[in-house]
Amino acid sequence: MRNVPTILHLDMDAFYAQAEQASKPSLRGKAVVVGGIGPRGVVATASYEARVFGVHSAMPTAQARRLAPNAAYLVPRFTFYRSISDQVMALLRALSPLVEPLSLDEAFVDLEAGQAAWDTDSARLAGVRLRADIRNVTGLTGSVGLAASKMLAKIASEEAKPDGLVLIEPGTERALLGPMSVRTLPGVGPATGDHLRRAGITTVDELAEAGEDELVRLVGKAHGHGLYAMALARDDRPVVAEREAKSVSVEDTYDVDIHDRVRVELEVQRLAERCVRRLRGAGLSGRTIVLKVRRYDFSTLTRSETLRGPTDDPVVVREAAARLLESVDTTGGVRLLGVGVSGLADFTQEDLFAQAAEGRAAEERAEGAEEEAPEEPVEAEAVPIEHRWRPGHDVRHAEFGPGWVQGSGLGRVTVRFETPESEPGRVRTFRVDDPELEPSDPLPLVRRRPGEDGGSAGIVAGDSGAGKPGVVAGNS
Repeated sequence: MRNVPTILHLDMDAFYAQAEQASKPSLRGKAVVVGGIGPRGVVATASYEARVFGVHSAMPTAQARRLAPNAAYLVPRFTFYRSISDQVMALLRALSPLVEPLSLDEAFVDLEAGQAAWDTDSARLAGVRLRADIRNVTGLTGSVGLAASKMLAKIASEEAKPDGLVLIEPGTERALLGPMSVRTLPGVGPATGDHLRRAGITTVDELAEAGEDELVRLVGKAHGHGLYAMALARDDRPVVAEREAKSVSVEDTYDVDIHDRVRVELEVQRLAERCVRRLRGAGLSGRTIVLKVRRYDFSTLTRSETLRGPTDDPVVVREAAARLLESVDTTGGVRLLGVGVSGLADFTQEDLFAQAAEGRAAEERAEGAEEEAPEEPVEAEAVPIEHRWRPGHDVRHAEFGPGWVQGSGLGRVTVRFETPESEPGRVRTFRVDDPELEPSDPLPLVRRRPGEDGGSAGIVAGDSGAGKPGVVAGNS
């Protein structure tokens, strides 16, 4: 580990929800939930106002609606989020050539490699300036953690949330970590945390006191060694610049073991669809479908199937994942499920399986994709397409200008007309086939005036982490 806090971890605050609030003045300061809104939808991000009611990411949307019935439920706009992420990542790369993105809203930065920091004071100043630049360029806030290792920098950014900066002084790591919950450590999810709790281990100090041999016995060799090293604040992992992906995968860990086979099958189907969305978002395809199952006893099984060519077809991936699940016994319960695609390529081989064609066409219709014209033309008015009006998505009306969809149904679509720079706007209702209403591209959150640069916007009052051992609070 280093002896200076020059590893930075940035995590944008409730990123998707914050971006929606910034673009929709009527939602600022209100509960916002972004994710799937159907009966099997899952929350992607909840605003801090929604979290007060107990809503959190990976929660079924149906449960979120029971907890926060008056929240705004919006369908994600990934292209919009990615454009903001590109702006943020550009700011990070201006600091250092070593930037390791973890997702659209999270990354590690080696400040020393870019000569942006060399001691505690310069590291803290770099973090303050970065947060101000992010606010100036995107209009959003992010939380920054600074430490001598990646693990501690990530923990520091969590302590800084929301909208803060925390710096962990080298040499104080053990005292800081000791009283924290074991769930604070990266990789310790609900299942592992519960397993350790049953063994009488709830804090990082207790984890260290248990010893390496006992942790290996409890959670297995690989995980046990890693947990013990983290409990002692040991982490020598370098910041690795963005590199070519070898696989794309998604997984979920469940608070309560899943015993119902039908539920397991549905979860695998949902994970397969999420995996394909990530695959397509990266412009990739893959030949090998991988299923990961961690059972009630922490044993982990992987099954894989290699196709005849690369695909990004959700039907093909779903069916392959379902076949792989057939060979796995889940009667004792399932703690974790994952679906991945490897053997990546930047092209697809169409029609790998003829039986997927019908399902693929159905999905395209469900997504509002344009179909080839049938031999007998059908008038557009005969087929209202309510599904093209997704809650939260952008529209433009010939008379009223830009707005966003609040909801649709029964042949009607409700639109609120406002922009990121306006006051909360008025709501109007139209027929779903109104010729003057059409989908639109998102408006930028921050409009640039000619000649304006993206420099630091200054320091806004606020702090986080004050009063903790070894923690230096940063201005936000």
